[in-house]
Order: sequence, then C-alpha cells, then structure tokens
Amino acid sequence: MKSSYRYTLEPYKGMKTRHRCPECSHRNKTFKRYIDNETGEPIADHVGRCNRESNCGYHYSPKQYFQDNKISFGKSFTPYATKAPKLLTKPVSFIPVDVFKGSLKSQEPNHFATFLIDHFGIENTNELIAKYFIGTSNLWNGATVFWEIDSQGKIRTGKIMLYSPSTGKRVKEPHNHISWVHSEIKLPNFELNQCLFGEHLLQDKTKPIAIVESEKTALIASVYYPKYIWLATGGKDGLNAEKCSILKGRTVILFPDLSKPKENKLSTFEIWSNKAKGLSHIANFQISDLLELKATPTEREQGLDIADYLIRLNLSDFSKPEPKQQPEPLKQIEKFSEALTLHPIPETFKEWKPEPTNSENWTAEIEELERFFETATLPKTPIKLNQATTITNLPKFIDAHLSTVKANNGNKTFLPYLERLNGLKTNLIMFANGRIKTTVEESSIKV
Repeated sequence: MKSSYRYTLEPYKGMKTRHRCPECSHRNKTFKRYIDNETGEPIADHVGRCNRESNCGYHYSPKQYFQDNKISFGKSFTPYATKAPKLLTKPVSFIPVDVFKGSLKSQEPNHFATFLIDHFGIENTNELIAKYFIGTSNLWNGATVFWEIDSQGKIRTGKIMLYSPSTGKRVKEPHNHISWVHSEIKLPNFELNQCLFGEHLLQDKTKPIAIVESEKTALIASVYYPKYIWLATGGKDGLNAEKCSILKGRTVILFPDLSKPKENKLSTFEIWSNKAKGLSHIANFQISDLLELKATPTEREQGLDIADYLIRLNLSDFSKPEPKQQPEPLKQIEKFSEALTLHPIPETFKEWKPEPTNSENWTAEIEELERFFETATLPKTPIKLNQATTITNLPKFIDAHLSTVKANNGNKTFLPYLERLNGLKTNLIMFANGRIKTTVEESSIKV
C-alpha cells in the first residue's frame, strides 16, 4: 500500500538501499535515507536515520533539513525534488488553557512543592513554580503536573507524577505513579508532539543551556546554578533532533544520569555522547563527565543524577562571590564538597564555561526587543515580573531599560537589564495568549 506521507524512510530492497552512516560510518551500512515518495529519490545523502540507535543515534529528518536550509514550502528544491516540499503531518494538538490554569489555581496539596519548601524555603519555591509553571493534579492526592510549554507559549502536554513529600522520590508502589494530561482528559484525536520541558525559557538568549533527564532535576539544579537555562528531556530517550531543533546555534551542556552497568549495554553517558555527535549540526553540544568519572558502584546502581548530589549541599555556599581569578575551567560543576559520597573525594570543581568570545554584542537582541515592545499591548495595571520586581509603570520601565542596554551594549555589568526585558517579553507573550495572569493581584502563586 502506498504511503500517505510525502517523505518516508526508504524501505529495504536489498543492500543497495542501505548506506554508510554519515556519523558513525559503520561497515555494515546501517543508514536509511528519507525518500520523496513522489519522485522515488532521496532528499539528500545525509537526511535519514542510523539503525544503530544506542551506539550512534544519528537522525536527521526532512523537516529539520528544510528548516536548516531555509527551503520555502512554496518553492521547489534541488537536486532531487521537482515539486514543492509538502510534509503531510497532522497538526499538533495543544492542551486547553482552562485545564492549564486550573492546575495553577488548585488548592489541593502538592507533595513535590512541600519537598521544595523544606529544602529551599517558600520564596525560592514560589519562584520555581512561577518560572516553570508547575501545576497540581487531583489524579492522586498530592500529585504534580510538569507542563511542557513551547517557545510560542502553547501547551503541548503535561506530565503528572507523584512524589514523596519527605524524600522527594517518585512514588512507585503499589504502581508507578506517572500519567499524562492529554490521556487523562481524553481529548479526541489528540496529536501529541512533545517539546523540551522548560522550552518557554529560551526567550532568554544570553544564557548557556543545561539539559538533564528529569523535570525534577532541572528545577533543583536551576536553584544552585541560575546562570544556566535548565531544561529536561523527560527521559534518556527524549534527547532527539526534533526536540533540540529549538536550540539552533546555542551553547548546550548535557548532564546525563548515572546508569546501572549492564553487559553489552551502553551507559546513558555513552548514549548521550553519541547522540550529541548526531546533533552537532544544530548546536554546540558538550557533555559533563563528572558523575561518570567520580561515582561509586553503589551510586551507579541507584541511578543518581546531578540533583541527588546538589541537594546535599548548603545552598548558601553557592551565593558567595566568585574569586577574581578563576582557574582553568574543567567542564565540571562549580562546587562539590566533602558532603558528597563521591570516591575519591574530589577537590573543588569550577563551573564549566563556554569558549570565550572576543567581544559580546547585544545589538540584534536589542533591536528585536524594540520591535516587540513597539507593537505589544501593555497591561494598564502593575505587573509582577518576578518575586523581587513589580512594575508599576510599564512604558517608563521599558524605555529606561532599553536606553540602559543600548548605552552599555555588551557590558556584562548591565546584563540584568537585558534579562529583565527578556523576562517581561516572555510574560507579555504568555499573557497575550491567555497562558498566565500577569497583574499583581492575579499573579500570586500558592503552594
């Protein structure tokens, strides 16, 4: 039966339909190209997927190829296609706004929020909940909703999970307490297309990005290292080209979980290392090997992640001023202490930093912000930008901040002004789309 899709992986018709992978170049020819079903020709030699999913993981889709090469769907492309590219995919579905809002207003207990308050206090917890839009579900008493919100402020889905309020560990007995909002509300013909957890934070173009597996880990790590935008894949298999396409041109460091050693099985670190190579056409991916090098066999068996170590440390130590002279960066976490059970006990590690550039220039970002604020509809009531900032006069705030960043373009001392403008932009986009309430009276979040 002929496929209803314009582009599909080439079906097997002998070894002539299998090729050397452009990433791993395996001798057994494990690479399948995407073909145009209207012409029978491949899109390009490197557009396809390697069958060695665990050992290589290379996957370059037609959609990504068209985006990367800025090919308009209204024009033909060469060398293979003679007609306009037309991806026959179903439209992405989104969660209704009222469902999302209901989870944020819920007065039901939230065990994960309780755990966060015990460790970080109510102010930090409120800030985390507001930043990542953490909701509450009545599916199980105390359940948490981790919403997947894309860069346009649209809600792809929400992961519902239950945690212990005392340990912060997931409840797995008598069954694994995990579900999805789109499944529970039974939306008809729902077409799921997930994004990275925390994708909505990418409006900030000034920070490097850190990616972990679990949503919980992203939240905890963001408290200790706010200099990064912390995102989560939702699992070790969630690191893929489609989700990462939004990271085009960014600096990204990966923090994979530890994994139990299994015969003839790759560790998560090895899997993500291979995937990072396959994603190198999208962004500057690097991977932290700190846990892989230092963890004990017991810690590997437990499958610990970076948050399991950070949560043992005193948060106040991370707010101390940095020394004026930094030693050579190690691509590692900034500060581990003897409180960790790493063996042998490491010396103090310094924070990984991206390769320095000769100069920094915010011109393009400032111009983008100016265009946005010129056309944006501004609320007439005061708005709460974050836990520490309430804006009473929006036009004056915007003008003053734009003047400051233009006068001090590239001066990192004035970076907070640029960050506040980006934060305001994100809030206004979410407000305009009905995703959040922005006024002072409406923005308070209780946990």
